[in-house]
Parts: sequence; C-alpha cells; structure tokens
Amino acid sequence: MAVLDFEKKLKEIEEQIEIAKIKGDIHAVETLTKELEKEASKTFKNLTPYQKLLLARHPDRPHAIDIIERIMDEKYELHGDREFRDDESIICYIGTIDDEKCVVIGEEKGRNTKEKIKRNFGMPHPEGYRKALRVAKLAEKFDLPILFLIDTPGAFPGIGAEERGQSEAIARNLFELSKIKVPTISIVIGEGGSGGALAIGVADKLAMLKYSVFSVISPEGCAAILWGDNSKVETATKALKISAEELKEFGLIDDIIEEPFMGAHKNYDETAKNIKEYFLKNVKQLKELDKEVLLQKRFQKYLNYGSFKES
Repeated sequence: MAVLDFEKKLKEIEEQIEIAKIKGDIHAVETLTKELEKEASKTFKNLTPYQKLLLARHPDRPHAIDIIERIMDEKYELHGDREFRDDESIICYIGTIDDEKCVVIGEEKGRNTKEKIKRNFGMPHPEGYRKALRVAKLAEKFDLPILFLIDTPGAFPGIGAEERGQSEAIARNLFELSKIKVPTISIVIGEGGSGGALAIGVADKLAMLKYSVFSVISPEGCAAILWGDNSKVETATKALKISAEELKEFGLIDDIIEEPFMGAHKNYDETAKNIKEYFLKNVKQLKELDKEVLLQKRFQKYLNYGSFKES
C-alpha cells in the first residue's frame, strides 16, 4: 500500500499494533490504538489543501468500479456511444441498489499499468461523454434515477479527441443533463477535474467525499499558466479553493459525505456504504417531487452559481 509523507508516522504506529497483536500483547494494542487515534485526529484536522489533493489522488483510493461492485446488487454493463467506439474511461451500469432500480455512470482510472492504459487514466474522449449521455437518456426513457461517480484529472486533451468534438460533447452533456426528467445525483469520489468532471456533474444533488477535490483546472496547470513554475503547485492548490469544505462554504456543492477513519483508501466497504446511504436517501426525496418542480429546482440551483454581493 502506498504511503503519503504525512501518513508515515501513522503507518509506523499501525505496524507496531500488528506486531503487538502477533505477540498477543493486549495492553500494547490498546495503548497504541489510542495513540493512533490521537495522532490521526491531529494529522487530519490540520491537513493543508495540497495534502487533501494528495489524498484525492491516493494510489489506493477506491475507484468507481470499486464502489459499483459494493453498492449494486444486480448490474449489467452498457457499452458504446453508437457513433464511434466504446470509451472505457466511462463505465455505465443498469441494475439495482437495494430495491431501487437505477443507472450508475462513473469515470474509471484503472488500477495497474495495463488497466490505466485501457481506461486512459480516467480521461474520457468525446465518445465517452456521448456514451454517458446515451445511457442517461435510456434511464430517462425507463424513469430510472441516475448516480454519477466523478473521478477524473480532466477530459482527454489529445488531437483526436479535439477532432471528434471534445468541447461540443461536454457542452452537449451540460445542456441535456440539465433538463433530463429523472432524479440525478453526482458524487465526486476522487478528482473532479474541470469540464471532464462537469460533463457528468450536472445533477439535482452534487456531493463530494470529504477528501476529494473539484477544480476548474489542475493545480499543476494553474501553476504553469500563472507562474510558469511547477514548484508553485501548493500555492495554486490553496488559491483554487478545491476542497469539499471550501466548495460547500461557497454553495457550489450540496453535501459532504464522510470518509472512513484516515480516508477512503483505508476502508472501501465503509466508503461504499456511505455513498449508498446518501444516494438512497436523496433519491427517495427527489422522487417525491413533480417532474416540472424537479427541473425548475435544478435550473434555479445552477442559475445561482457565480452569484456575488457588492459591499
């Protein structure tokens, strides 16, 4: 398991706990467990914006497929955009979460080298966004709520993607998802990178896992543009205001979903459980709304973005 710099001391205590367990030293286990809780509380209470970014990108953080496997009881994967090809950086499933029939659409980065190449490191091409929209329209046809799982560095910036209409595909999704007549819930589970995230981020409810990030540009890109200096990444991260707490304060997201002790990468099952509970709770509330009221509330929500006061 990968260990970030600020996790090293916590990892050392965890290793000491494991050794104490092997020795059968119950007293040492209890003492070290309390020490771990105290140290973790201090560490995670004082995380910098850049450290939160590192957590969002943690190599062991659960991906969309990890969540889907844990929350969907029955599922069938849907492929292709019916125009060009099947973009595997976007995954789409129809099935059930408990007794709720639904569609889940997520961005998938891949875990090992072979998977990352197959998934294009979670950077969708235009056909990926067209695939997501096709499946969303299918959900609308059968009156099924939609759960979007956002986790991408951004839309793929390659020449081929631009030639096939990357910006148009993203814009089309923003337009179409804003008026789709079923409840929609979007959750940032890792990175929410710019238009690549927004393309499946227009929803009745937009939530973030506590240590996920959502930004208009990557901190590296921001540092390169503003300062021409990659060492300014931490400064850029702070200036961009990309953490869940900051975005909630600005009214740009609706809710923050709690993560397990020391982060989502420590407990996939608990992370999936929290996401599942959030989805089911909010779908129940949204389904009680008249379709026109649902659309009007969604429209008004996004109309309020960017509001400001003059003093």
